[in-house]
Formats: sequence, C-alpha cells, structure tokens
Amino acid sequence: MKKFRYIASALLLGALLPLTFASCGSSDDDEDKKDPTENKSDAPDELYVDIWSGSIREVIRMVKVEGGTFRMGNADGSYYESPEHDVTLSDYYIGMFEVRQDEWELIMGGNPSYLTEGQRRLPVESVSWNDCQEFIKKLNEKTGLTFRLPTEAEWEFAARGGTKSKGYLYSGSSTIGDVAWYEDNTEDTHTVGRLKANELGLFDMTGNVEEWCQDWMGSYSASAQTNPTGPVTGTERVLRGGAANFAAKFCTTTFRTFAKPDQSGNFRGFRLAMSI
Repeated sequence: MKKFRYIASALLLGALLPLTFASCGSSDDDEDKKDPTENKSDAPDELYVDIWSGSIREVIRMVKVEGGTFRMGNADGSYYESPEHDVTLSDYYIGMFEVRQDEWELIMGGNPSYLTEGQRRLPVESVSWNDCQEFIKKLNEKTGLTFRLPTEAEWEFAARGGTKSKGYLYSGSSTIGDVAWYEDNTEDTHTVGRLKANELGLFDMTGNVEEWCQDWMGSYSASAQTNPTGPVTGTERVLRGGAANFAAKFCTTTFRTFAKPDQSGNFRGFRLAMSI
C-alpha cells in the first residue's frame, strides 16, 4: 500500500512523506469516541493532508482513482440519466469521506450545519455550491494545493467503484442499508465512515448528504467523451448520491439532482477532488 502525507499550515508547507496509520475500530454505540476517519484503509494509494490552525489539526484523506473508461448514465433510470454514453477519465484524487464539520470550521471559522450535536465527524451540510467554492479557495491558500469539487463524471466513476467496479446499484453494494444512511434507516446525518466502503475504499457516496459536483446541470449526449466537465453555462449545479432524507430509488450511483449554486439545504454537502 502506498500512503503519502502532505503537511500544511499557515506558516509551513511540508513535503510528501511516507505514512502508515494504526488501525482503530468503530462502534455504532460510541461513534464520537472511536473515530472511523482514522481507521486503516485498504485503498492502494492515499494522500493524507494535515491542516493546522494553531494547535488544532485535521487530516483530509484522499484516495487515488485510476482512470479508465466506463458507461455513464442509466438507460432504465430517470429522464436525466439517459442516454448512456462512454466516458474516459484520467487519474485523479477524491475524498475518502465527505467534508466534515470540524474541517469546515477550521478553514472557515464557523459552522453552517443544521445538525451539530456530536459535530466533530458529522458531514458539513446546509452549504451551497458557492459556499463550497469559498471553502476550497481558502483551503488551497492554506495548503498550496489545488483542491476542487469532482466533476460529475469523476463522481459517478468513483461511486461505481472505478476500474474495480462490481456493478452495484448503490456505491459499494446493491443492498442500500450496507452503505448508506437514507430515509428507511435514519432521520439525520451520521458520522462519516461508519458504514461499508465501496470498491475504492470511499465512504458515504450513497446517502448521508447530497454532494455538490463542479458541473452545470445539462442533458447527456450519446457521444463518447474524455474528461468531460459538463455544459459551459447553466442555471443549476449538479448534486449526486442522495441523502439521509431520500428514498432508496433516488440514491443510486446514476441518479442526478440539481439546485441553483446559491441554494443550500440541510442535507447538502460535498467531498473534495484534486487532479494529478
């Protein structure tokens, strides 16, 4: 397993150094005392980014996604999921977890989330697409890196399991309760990383919070594409993955929703991506 750490602070940018984390368990009965975001991972390539603010430290864990070609969309899904089309992607990094409230607060100095009880590892929510851009801008200034939102194609490829995909309906399983917090098993968001990961070692890509993508919302084309970034202009941005208040049929790896970039919501969050 290749693991790298990038140490960043307002005063000092470190180099990439080898790192191995010790394993630590998680429990549904004690989710704040045992932190699933520090568990040892089976992901083959990870980037660990340390962020410091005074004596406070947070770690962003990114998983390398090996590029490839896949069929994007779902001919049997909703109108917005068709037509299926071939997409080829280059390698990239994507967040192992949804961005958490503690990470947001360290960068932004506040917390917009509706549900904050036991907030340390809950996903940040009630954020608009524009809010995410401001967070990413400040994060990049602090780290010297180039984080961004994933494109919609990158998000779907990663949710499907990338080149390791087993063709599941949801991200990591065809049984949604194995991998997702959704309307049949919760009323609220939950600590990230408590359920089963997908084939790439990514957590919560189904359910918990909807995740903003970089793209403007638009109709699919049947033609093959390479590293697509969506329409040049639009009025709404794409959201993916469903949320804790969604029915299962709206949580598949291909289902698309959208909202105006200045609109937030109690179950809207995001995860980070970065080009290689």
